Amino acid sequence: MTPQREILENGLWTQNPGLVQLLGLCPLLAVSGTVVNAVSLGLATALVMAMTGLAVSAARNLIPPEIRIPVFVLVIAVLVTVVDLLMHAYVHDLYLVLGIFVPLIVTNCIVLARAEAFASKQGPLASTLDGLAMGLGLTAVLALLGALRELAGKGTLLSGLHLVFGEGARGWTVQVLPDYGGFLLAALPPGAFIGLGLLIAAKNAIDRRRALRRMAPAALARGA
Repeated sequence: MTPQREILENGLWTQNPGLVQLLGLCPLLAVSGTVVNAVSLGLATALVMAMTGLAVSAARNLIPPEIRIPVFVLVIAVLVTVVDLLMHAYVHDLYLVLGIFVPLIVTNCIVLARAEAFASKQGPLASTLDGLAMGLGLTAVLALLGALRELAGKGTLLSGLHLVFGEGARGWTVQVLPDYGGFLLAALPPGAFIGLGLLIAAKNAIDRRRALRRMAPAALARGA
């Protein structure tokens, strides 16, 4: 396996920050009520993580070890401010819906954890790829959780697309369950906990099935 493929697999599956490391759970609970909100914050986080990996890796030999954490936080804060201002300028309605959770990306521990554990020790290309893979892995979890909660809570998918693409997209919402009365628990924070638990259980089941498939040929060889 190439190093690039290993980085991608770690971020998207093996060490997924939402399902394995269980980091960044605050946005998981807060904004995963709909697919659009969840994916939007996930992509903003992925962009910050990729840029943080590049910046920290490029400057790692210039940063004294004693003050590296405050410097990393400062770098993250600057990049989050850039993303915050871009969202404020170009997707203002969505920016208002996400509210405080965009600036709070600064405090998302997965961003600082990857800067410290990976970007401060690896080259710029690998660090950028690692940040992007981890961010997209978190975004995928947010998208699935948002879809589960929106479907169970309102019977729809992709509601709120007009916040990103304008008023013309207001009719793009998919009404999966017509005349559905809604399930309030799915829209509340406990619904996020339950949905995340289901996703973690599904990943563990898939990993267990894959491990059994890998063990089966070896067991047959020993039996022969």
